[in-house]
Amino acid sequence: MKKILLGNEAIIQGSLAAGVSYVSGYPGCPSAEIGDDFAKIAAKYGVYVEWATNEKVGLESAIGASFSGLKTLVNMKSFGINVCSDSLLPLAYTGTKGAMVIVVADDPSCWSSAQTEQNSRAYSQFGHIPTLEPADPQECYDFTKLAFEISEKFKTPVILHTTTRVNHQKMPVIFEEVKTGNQFKKGEFIKNPHQFTTMPPRTLEMKKELLDKIKKIQAFTEKSKINEIDLGKGSVGIITSGVSYLHVKEALKVLKLDLPVLKLGFFYPLPEEKIKKFIKPLKKLLVVEELDNYFERELNVLTRIANAKLQIFGKNVLPVIGELNTEKVCVALAKVMGKKFLEFKIRNLKLEIPRRTARLCEGCPYWYVFPTLKRVAPNAIFTGDIGCNMIAGMSPHNIQDTLFSMGASLGIAHGVSKSTNQKVISIMGDGTFFHAGISPLLNAVYNKSKPLMIILDNRITAMTGHQQNPGMGKTLMGEDTTEVNIEEIAEACGVKNIKVLDPINMKELEGTVKEFLEKDEISLIICKRICALLERRQKKS
Repeated sequence: MKKILLGNEAIIQGSLAAGVSYVSGYPGCPSAEIGDDFAKIAAKYGVYVEWATNEKVGLESAIGASFSGLKTLVNMKSFGINVCSDSLLPLAYTGTKGAMVIVVADDPSCWSSAQTEQNSRAYSQFGHIPTLEPADPQECYDFTKLAFEISEKFKTPVILHTTTRVNHQKMPVIFEEVKTGNQFKKGEFIKNPHQFTTMPPRTLEMKKELLDKIKKIQAFTEKSKINEIDLGKGSVGIITSGVSYLHVKEALKVLKLDLPVLKLGFFYPLPEEKIKKFIKPLKKLLVVEELDNYFERELNVLTRIANAKLQIFGKNVLPVIGELNTEKVCVALAKVMGKKFLEFKIRNLKLEIPRRTARLCEGCPYWYVFPTLKRVAPNAIFTGDIGCNMIAGMSPHNIQDTLFSMGASLGIAHGVSKSTNQKVISIMGDGTFFHAGISPLLNAVYNKSKPLMIILDNRITAMTGHQQNPGMGKTLMGEDTTEVNIEEIAEACGVKNIKVLDPINMKELEGTVKEFLEKDEISLIICKRICALLERRQKKS
C-alpha cells in the first residue's frame, strides 16, 4: 500500500504492522498527532490508547502493559523524557517482557518547545537504551517496525528519536495494510521479582546484564542495513544521521560533489567496526549532526584506533544552535573541501520580514485575565507556566517574570514568597495542573507559603491541539469518565481560600485578586471558561 503520510502517521502504521496493543503518552509538539490520530483508529484495530496525566505516568503505564506481555508504544516531546527519566533508567535494567518503543521528539530551533533547545540523545548513552534515528516518513515506518523487532529480540526498551522536521515531514510511504482487530486483547502479568524489581544487590547484577546486552545489540547494529554507506569518490567522507542526511544529499548536489557518506540509522549503540572501516582510507571527515556533537566525540575516540591522522570537522564548521539546513551544510562542506560557495542570505534582498509572535486567539478567556492582573497587581511577581498562558510574557501583556517547566510556576512562586515580602502570582493552565501542579500546591500548603495561584481552566489541553485531560470527563478514546474537579483537589490538599469564577466577570475577578493577595496563606482562583476555539468546534459538530 502506498500513501502520503506525515512522519507521525508513518510511526502509527509501523506500530500497527509490528502488532502494538497498548499506546500511552502525553501530548506535546511535535509528536502529539501520534496519540490523537491513534485514538481515531484504535477501536478498529483493537488497540488501547490513552493520554496519561504526565509522561512519567504514561511510561509507567506502558511498563505495566509490557510486563503483562503486550507490545507497547509511548510518545512524548523532548521535555517528556526528563519527566519520565526516574522510571526510564530502571526500565533499562529490568528490560521488557512485551516489546516497547518510546518515541521522543526533539524540536531544534524551538519552533514549539520554548524552554530549551534540548537534545534528548543524551539519554540513550546515559541510560544505555538502543536508539534509532529516522530521516523521513518512510524510515519512520521502517524504523518503528525494526525498533519493535529489536525490543522483542533483546527484551529492552528502544527509543525512536525524531525531530520536528521528521515528525511533520510528508512523503509517499509504502506500508503493509493491517487487518482490523476490533477487540483489545489483554495479557497476563506473571510474577518474577528477580526480573521486575530493582533492589541491591540484584541491581548491580542487572547492570552487568544490561551492558552485556548492549554488546550483543552492538553486534546486531554492525550487520543492520539501516547503517547505509553511499559509495562516493575521494578521501573526504561524511558521517551523519536523521534529517541531517537529507541536507547532506542536497548539499552534495548543490556543490556537485560525489563523496562517500555513512548514514547511521542507529545512534546508540554505534556500529563501531563499520565506522572504523569507513574512515580508514579517509584524510578528512565531516560529521553532520544537529545540536550537540555526540557523534563527533565518539569519532574522535575511534579515529585513534582506526585512522590517527584523520582530520575531523564538525562543530568547528557547523552551528551548535538551531536546525541544520542545506545552506549551512554547503558552507561547512565548502570549507572542508577548500571550495568557494556563494552564500545566499535573506538580508541581501533588503527585505524585512515582519516577525510573528504567538498571540491569544480571538475570544480567548485569557484576554479577560491578563489585563486584570496587570491592572490590579502591577508590582507583583508573575511566575508563568507551560501552555497558552506563556503568551502572558509577550506584548501587549508583558507580565511573565519566570518560565521553566510544567508545574514550575507554583514551585518557584513558593520560593519567592518565602524569600521576600513581595506579592507573588502563579499562573497555570488546567492541563498543566493535572500534569505537575498538584505536588507544588501541596508543598506550598505544607510549608506555609502565601502566593496567589491562578488556574486558567479552559476545559481542554489547548496549546498542543485540544487533547483531553482529567478535568473534562472524557478519555482519549472518547469514553465517559470521572470529571475531576480542581477545587476539590485543592481543598483536599488543604487550601482554604478557593474561588471558582468566570473571568468574563472582570469585576468579580478583580475583587477576588485584591482580597486573596492580602491573605497570609496560599489562595487559589480558578478562572473557568471554555477555550474559544473548542467552543466553536463543538458548535459545528
